[in-house]
Amino acid sequence: MSALPIDLDAFDAAPLTREPFPFLMVPHFVRQEAMGAINADYPLVTHPGSFPLPTLKYGPAFADLMKAIQGPEFTRAVERKLGVDLTGRPTMVTARGVSAARDGQIHTDSRTKLITVLIYMNNAWEAKTGRLRLLRGPGDLEDVIAEVPPEEGTLLIFKNEPNAWHGFHAFEGPRRVIQLNWVTDQGVVTREQARHKVSAFFKRLRGKGPGSTRM
Repeated sequence: MSALPIDLDAFDAAPLTREPFPFLMVPHFVRQEAMGAINADYPLVTHPGSFPLPTLKYGPAFADLMKAIQGPEFTRAVERKLGVDLTGRPTMVTARGVSAARDGQIHTDSRTKLITVLIYMNNAWEAKTGRLRLLRGPGDLEDVIAEVPPEEGTLLIFKNEPNAWHGFHAFEGPRRVIQLNWVTDQGVVTREQARHKVSAFFKRLRGKGPGSTRM
């Protein structure tokens, strides 16, 4: 097994689509032999929403994945593929475990996010809904550039340009996805983590927040 739980060779080999905004997909970016241990150590997120890593508890295999996707090897690979310089750009990671009916509305990401990476950690996805769609505009979920099955270590990465529209038909239920962003500055990370920590605290008080797993 590779020292890394991610397949950098597959990432390097994947074709980059440049229009209408730069993106690429990599099936099995998370190595299949690593999936079982990572999913066993995945944070127990029982409420809809994105939760930053500092608010979560998780096991060592998941921690190894977090180190890999924020490490220098993957960062350099992203720079080469997208033609960007990420020197001095901090990373921010959140995890989701559940999708609610309100999720999936068409949107673009905040302009403080430079690059968005989504890594899906579900088994074979049979539902027709809950599949992220990259779109040509903000008005129609059927105006599709590409559809991303949220399964088995699939990666989607895109450059967060003003026209990077995406969304999905509503799905309720378990839907594991890790989001990694390179952002403009450390202040973005500090503000977002503070906001999410407050939200997670009140969700836990109501008994609806992410649960605990072994650390």
